[in-house]
Amino acid sequence: MASGRRKPRRRLTEDERALWDRFSATLTPIEKRRRDTGAGTGVPEPRNRPSPPEATTPPRAEPPPLPPPQIPRPQQTPAKGRVRVSLSPDPMDRLRTAPPRMDAKTFGRLKRGKLAPEARIDLHGMSAQRAHAALRMFLADAYAREMRLVLVITGKGRRDHPMDPPARQGVLRNELPHWLAQPPLSALVLQTSPAHDRHGGGGAYYVYLRRRR
Repeated sequence: MASGRRKPRRRLTEDERALWDRFSATLTPIEKRRRDTGAGTGVPEPRNRPSPPEATTPPRAEPPPLPPPQIPRPQQTPAKGRVRVSLSPDPMDRLRTAPPRMDAKTFGRLKRGKLAPEARIDLHGMSAQRAHAALRMFLADAYAREMRLVLVITGKGRRDHPMDPPARQGVLRNELPHWLAQPPLSALVLQTSPAHDRHGGGGAYYVYLRRRR
């Protein structure tokens, strides 16, 4: 009949004791493992840890605004405070001081408006090309009819602004002396002079023709 008493445990040998100590050193107690992992505390372990904030580049400072451009002002005269304007010589001023190529006595009467023109042509309002062609036909006809003094009206010029010089706006007034001094009209014209006030003044010219040969 088997006895109910337990057999005494066999004592471990020295080699077995050393082997057990090395094995048990690699084991972690259950309670310590729970404390380290947070198990049983009701606090779940976070699955995804927040990533550290990325380094950001500070915004670049905007350059200061440029100053407004400086607009140069026109130079003004100290006396009247008006802008200086450089103008070419007035053709009538040159003709007034030109020496006479005709009889001096007759030329004096011409300048004083004592001689009446035998014919006249009004070029005012025409283009330069049309006026030049009309002037050539008019002087050729007057020369063929043996006329000596004719009147050519050009106009004084138009002002686009009160400060504009009207003499420089009159294209025909400025071009007429050049046309008369160049061929073929230069062969017909003996003298050109500004007209007297009774015949148009600064807006007209006396043209004294040569004698027909």
